[in-house]
Amino acid sequence: MTEPPPPSRLVRIRNAFFSGAIILAPLIVTLWAFSRIIDMVGGTFRPVFFFYLPESLRDRPSLEVVWDILATLIVVALVTLLGYVSRAVLGKFFVSTAERFIQGIPGVSAVYNSVKQVVDTFGTKSRGTYNKVVLVEFPRRGAWTLAFLTTKHQGEAQAKTGRTVWTVYVPTTPNPTGGYMILLPASEVIELDMSVGEGMKMLISGGAFMPPWTPDATGSFPTALPDPAQPQTAVEDSQAPGRISGQSLGEGR
Repeated sequence: MTEPPPPSRLVRIRNAFFSGAIILAPLIVTLWAFSRIIDMVGGTFRPVFFFYLPESLRDRPSLEVVWDILATLIVVALVTLLGYVSRAVLGKFFVSTAERFIQGIPGVSAVYNSVKQVVDTFGTKSRGTYNKVVLVEFPRRGAWTLAFLTTKHQGEAQAKTGRTVWTVYVPTTPNPTGGYMILLPASEVIELDMSVGEGMKMLISGGAFMPPWTPDATGSFPTALPDPAQPQTAVEDSQAPGRISGQSLGEGR
């Protein structure tokens, strides 16, 4: 197959002209729209905002564009301020009226209150309270549940345990607004890779939603690391709930 002949100079000029027109068309339309808006809004409100100026200065042809632009900016600022005020005052009024109406409907009010508690607890404003999704043994050893790491700071309650403990929140499912605040040793808390949002979805769905995840590079599943500051000893294991050491069996006999 032979290659088609190159376009002539006239065709190249035509293509370049249309390319430039396509690039300039949005800019021209935008400038025309802004000029029309400024001329309409500014020309209407210029006598209202600048009535105190001398007519010789206000109506001078060379300054009409300046006064129109300033009048348009003042109108935009006033409309924006009105929007903020209406949203803060009227918005709260309508929301409170709608809430009172919904809570007056039998059956619907219970569902609405439950959903509202979930949104308030795990909404965008409160999501920063939970730093990470973790895995802890609860309510007994060998039973694992999702929890949220709230803080690693060592306050009075943490310091008096004599160990490095973290504060975690163990929510219930499918309504995570109730739960337990537990102080656990750091060695008994497994940090997960899933995000806080994914952890919330998994809890609310009762485990039906499973976030995507792959093992680490070695192909093995991560396990909890022991706390180097407080190594586990045989005495601690023997005193753990649900475990009986051989010594205690001997004493029982």
